[in-house]
Amino acid sequence: QVQLVESGGGLVQAGGSLRLSCVASGRTFSNYAMGWFRQTPGKEREFVAGISSTGDLTHYAESVEGRFTISRDNAKNTVYLQMSSLKPEDTAVYYCAADLVHTDIVIVVGVREYDYWGQGTQVTVSS
Repeated sequence: QVQLVESGGGLVQAGGSLRLSCVASGRTFSNYAMGWFRQTPGKEREFVAGISSTGDLTHYAESVEGRFTISRDNAKNTVYLQMSSLKPEDTAVYYCAADLVHTDIVIVVGVREYDYWGQGTQVTVSS
């Protein structure tokens, strides 16, 4: 079992920045890859960014490439999502998720590829 708790969401103006955090517990954090997803009402949950177990490999959705940065601190059991140049269309509930299978081989983007999920944190970007 892996427990994930997100924090750092809030209300920000367009062009602003936020940093999301996700603290993991229950298994050795450095043994699994992590991802960030987001979801708005009536839409499917979508991949935002992923990072391998070692942090050497990252992958981003095209919509956030160059604006968002995913990172991890394995000593703190924490994965981060630094979001900059935020746009109103980035408004969503953001979820972190753990992938216990692929570790450092590849970053997967499918919701079903991830094994554990946090409860989500709301990010609202005003225009």
